[in-house]
Amino acid sequence: MKFIGIDLGTSSVKLLLMNEAGEILNSVSREYPISFPKPGWSEQNPIDWYNETIKGIKDLIKGVDKASIKGLSFGGQMHGLVILDEKDEVIRPAILWNDGRTIKECEYLNNEIGKDKLSEYTANIAFAGFTAPKILWLKNNEKESYDRIRKIMLPKDYLAYRLTGVFSTDVSDASGMLLFDVKNRKWSKEMLDICGISEDVMPRIFESYEKIGTFKADVADELGLGRDVVVAAGAGDNAAAAVGTGTVGDSKCNISLGTSGTVFISSKEFGVDSKNALHSFAHADGSYHLMGCMLSAASTNSWWMDKILNTKEYGKEQSTIGDDAFGNNHVYFLPYLMGERSPHNDPKARGAFIGMTMDSTRSDMTQAVLEGVAYGLRDCVEVARAQGINIQETYLCGGGAKSELWCKIIANVLNVKVIKPVSEEGPSMGACMLAMVACGVYKNVEEAVTKIVKYSKSYTPDEQIVSRYNERYNEFKMLYPALKDSFATMID
Repeated sequence: MKFIGIDLGTSSVKLLLMNEAGEILNSVSREYPISFPKPGWSEQNPIDWYNETIKGIKDLIKGVDKASIKGLSFGGQMHGLVILDEKDEVIRPAILWNDGRTIKECEYLNNEIGKDKLSEYTANIAFAGFTAPKILWLKNNEKESYDRIRKIMLPKDYLAYRLTGVFSTDVSDASGMLLFDVKNRKWSKEMLDICGISEDVMPRIFESYEKIGTFKADVADELGLGRDVVVAAGAGDNAAAAVGTGTVGDSKCNISLGTSGTVFISSKEFGVDSKNALHSFAHADGSYHLMGCMLSAASTNSWWMDKILNTKEYGKEQSTIGDDAFGNNHVYFLPYLMGERSPHNDPKARGAFIGMTMDSTRSDMTQAVLEGVAYGLRDCVEVARAQGINIQETYLCGGGAKSELWCKIIANVLNVKVIKPVSEEGPSMGACMLAMVACGVYKNVEEAVTKIVKYSKSYTPDEQIVSRYNERYNEFKMLYPALKDSFATMID
């Protein structure tokens, strides 16, 4: 038996073909454009997602016995607002997770509705990237589009709808909408009322590993696959990546270095961060998790390399940075290129280099970019530690995890053992495993993890380097508060 995992990312869709033993048989990636209509805005055309996914599936299964493919599922970029009209046509480009236009709407939700009420209704407060503030933004700024809404869905759920005709979402992805009662795993009537929408326009909720349906006849025929291929609900990309790295059960941690950076802590019990700096979401394994999210992680490095240094030789740029440089860099980088979510919740925050002198080098600045992301991740980890969560080791996945230098920096900045899974596929691998559970190959997600997930390399922090980085981190922590008011005046 074979299974397809689809990771609907921000820059591309990544597809994985895997058998029930966890062997990767093929992988395909297809890119699509992203637009930034205004500073801080971020949009994509959902039709591009679907078209590239269909092409990707065809490439993925070339030469494969089509009858052997039994299931498919998803990991997808979270929070994006996809809206359909009465003809099931996309009304406008999707507003993405890293879009910061909803400053006024978040202020209204957090200050007028109140953070206590929002936390009571959804276990979370309003962040600019969440879906509910986007709906209010439409109501306030594009009333014609708002009035045409007949279906509201998340990015991966648009794919599921096009493939199966089933209007669905899963609990992990729904948790990031600020419309979902996380504790009770149902839509929040109070939040729907605040946004002026009815439950009729919201999808049916499934657990991530549950079957939602099978391929529509025309889709199955186009792909040459059986009409009985099981499609599972799937999960938000971070929950799917957590499954792919084995971060299930209680008190395990996964850090993802993708376009965004996340600190993901699994929990058997529902819990809320008292300061609302971390998100409290449902997990793809049927339980819960806390998550801190920084909006720019590996994307800061690609920005620095591609747009500023104008190079694709990432390894060459990093090769000049030795272990003796760890904790000795006096150049700092604030990685807030798209604003910041955890823990600052400030869409007005911006990136900045600080501390340069006449002897600062290109390598110092490259190192500062990597360290800035690590410090941002530590901000999230420190919030968790303040809640009594003892994080001593973490799994690490995402494109940034391919850099051994970055792995070492993160281990020492966070003072945790960093463990890399054998597979770096993350969300697409987790999606395959969710499809296997939906097909009955494994009785639950934890069993699938035990059978499939393996680990390769680990990085242990060095006590002396940790001590130096503690000093640097304490300096880094002072920078955002000092610049916050200045950032606010930069935004129109």
